[in-house]
Amino acid sequence: MSNQNIACETTETTKVPYDEGIRLLQDMSKEQLIEILIDDAKNWLAHDGLWFQAIEATHGMDVAMDADREAWRHFTKIEAKRIMARLGMKPGMGIPALVECLSHRFYARLNLQECVEVTDTRVVFRMVDCRVQSARKRKGLPDFPCKSVGIVEYTEFAKTIDPRIETRCIACPPDAHPEEYYCAWEFLIP
Repeated sequence: MSNQNIACETTETTKVPYDEGIRLLQDMSKEQLIEILIDDAKNWLAHDGLWFQAIEATHGMDVAMDADREAWRHFTKIEAKRIMARLGMKPGMGIPALVECLSHRFYARLNLQECVEVTDTRVVFRMVDCRVQSARKRKGLPDFPCKSVGIVEYTEFAKTIDPRIETRCIACPPDAHPEEYYCAWEFLIP
């Protein structure tokens, strides 16, 4: 069989196209796959940062922040829907579904995060260690002022999981925050 035909094959059970990138994954160990997931998440974050810096360099911080908010407004919904589909969830499954979905985000592979004060109607989500903010701290830079982007990101993510969920920022740069986390968000169903 030629390479062209192999690239278009599907399995009976998954109907996933077998291109070379997918075929390579099938022969890897669990540890190698985890390594790739983490590396892919780092690549995604690097692209996000470089994209932002390119806009900032050519159009200024305000335009870059506006573009970042709009990109997150759309991306976070896509990410939430894909996570829910992968987990077999439907919208409207409440705070437990949100807690589960938060642990499946790309960020969860890069940052230390925790859900505390979890009930059926409320959870507090905290970013204990943020890769972006930690890098800035190591370089002696102030926190990146991501609150306006985070408000859009977390509100839209939560509403995609369950439209009843309301989001409130507890703290996020440029706000002052305690040493034990960079940002914290309250999600609740009134």
